[in-house]
Amino acid sequence: MAEIVRESMEYDVVIVGAGPAGLSAAIRLKQLDADLTVCVLEKGSEVGAHILSGAVLDPSGLDALLPDWRTMGAPVKTAVKEDNFYILGPAGQVRIPNWPMPPLMNNHGNYIVSMANVCRWMAGVAEGLGVEIFPGMSASALVYDGDRVKGVVAGEFGRDPATGEPGPSYEPGMELHGKYVFLSEGVRGSLSKEVIARYELSKGKCPQKFGLGMKEIWEIDPAKHREGTVTHTMGWPLGSNAGGGSFIYHLENNQVYVGFVVHLNYENPHLYPYMEFQRFKHHPMVAELLKGGKRVAYGARAISEGGWQSIPKMVAPGVALLGCSAGLVNVPRIKGNHNAMLSGKAAAEAAHAAIRAGRQGDELHDYETAVRTGPIGKDLKKVRNVKPLWSRYGLVASLMGGGIDMWANTIGLTVFGTLRHGKSDAAATGLAKDHKPIDYPKPDGVLSFDRLTNVAYSFTNHDEAQPAHLKLKDPSVPIAVNLPKYAEPAQRYCPAGVYEVLGEGNDATFRINFQNCVHCKTCDIKDPSQNIVWTTPQGAGGPNYPNM
Repeated sequence: MAEIVRESMEYDVVIVGAGPAGLSAAIRLKQLDADLTVCVLEKGSEVGAHILSGAVLDPSGLDALLPDWRTMGAPVKTAVKEDNFYILGPAGQVRIPNWPMPPLMNNHGNYIVSMANVCRWMAGVAEGLGVEIFPGMSASALVYDGDRVKGVVAGEFGRDPATGEPGPSYEPGMELHGKYVFLSEGVRGSLSKEVIARYELSKGKCPQKFGLGMKEIWEIDPAKHREGTVTHTMGWPLGSNAGGGSFIYHLENNQVYVGFVVHLNYENPHLYPYMEFQRFKHHPMVAELLKGGKRVAYGARAISEGGWQSIPKMVAPGVALLGCSAGLVNVPRIKGNHNAMLSGKAAAEAAHAAIRAGRQGDELHDYETAVRTGPIGKDLKKVRNVKPLWSRYGLVASLMGGGIDMWANTIGLTVFGTLRHGKSDAAATGLAKDHKPIDYPKPDGVLSFDRLTNVAYSFTNHDEAQPAHLKLKDPSVPIAVNLPKYAEPAQRYCPAGVYEVLGEGNDATFRINFQNCVHCKTCDIKDPSQNIVWTTPQGAGGPNYPNM
């Protein structure tokens, strides 16, 4: 094959991903020096199209970045008025009072938001400062100059769907070079994964842990709507099968965000996270809230849950990991957007100082220091033992032991030191023969829905005339290994119905419906053989979330 020749463009900083981290970095760079050249690449069809978050926003990140956001038209309006926490059983619930909760768990002063809309607004702010934003431009590869990351390849189209080689309408895209490259791809980004492996950034760290978050937007009966109410639940229907829980947030316009998170370190390969979410909505408390309402949107994404122990080294020559690319979510608070914004701000300040000093392509150690010793590090260190306690000892131990440890941390003490995470989520998957299949009720089409019907409400689309962006290292593994050993869990853990086993016995085949993919990355994380590799599809493919 002839060598591909690409044109190139030079920038001071190239940013991959128009989420809260990437946009914060872009805004801060221009605040510091209006003459810096900054571009942001976004694989979604528009900024916000691939943004899915709960979300109750801690405004500390916005306060630090844009102190005047309240007068700038930010779509951050619905203040939290009421904070509820329940343990669910099959037919009832027990409310946990707020007073024993550590202060950091209080949502007073936070806002219920659509992070997709917040990012759309931030993009407008960034463009007003002179940032160049390119939606529909997937960054598909890194460009190296010796040992440093020099840039990325973006905007490649037209590879043959069968061979992966350039087809008759091939467009090679461009190389975008930067003095520094910021990767703010979100959870398990393909370029971030490559950087972490190439530079051994996770050496000496705990494995990253993940959850699968699924979310629907409902329009409900106005009589049941309580704007500003935040409710979290644990317990049923997961029980001892998996860790996780739900969120129900009442935003404006009689809408409610209904979400469910399943920790991906579950053992039983028969577990079906999407169906656990659908079953949850039939709990009497939830069913009564949603009765007479209608679901208007659906989406899913993975969530980084490893916290303090799992943050990799965040810099390598010429490149830095921002936000969820580094795993900066505070798990018990279910919040990461504030830390994403703070990380973008810190990376921008480090890059600006380096460029002003005449440097480029080196490691931004000041950024790493700012994250680990500043407000992000303080936020994550306080809660570092909640997730490992939950993984080892279950929900009750996590609530009691984690609560005590968080209280101790408010005065600079710790009960447990720093507990370590064990296996990766893929390695935690048990053998099918050692676990019982789970019988899930059939969706009723009113409160609960089958996957393919719901995926239509994510407005997902991929051009079929491209190679599948979901790659198998060994095409024989799903049927030869995963099916007999694990009952091929890809059929169940994918929240979009991408993977199917067709036929039985010697006639069994494995099908990948990549057009359904909502870019959650669960397959890349949970496949027990680590045989599935998620890569970026052509630009603009994937979900088109309205106001997730």
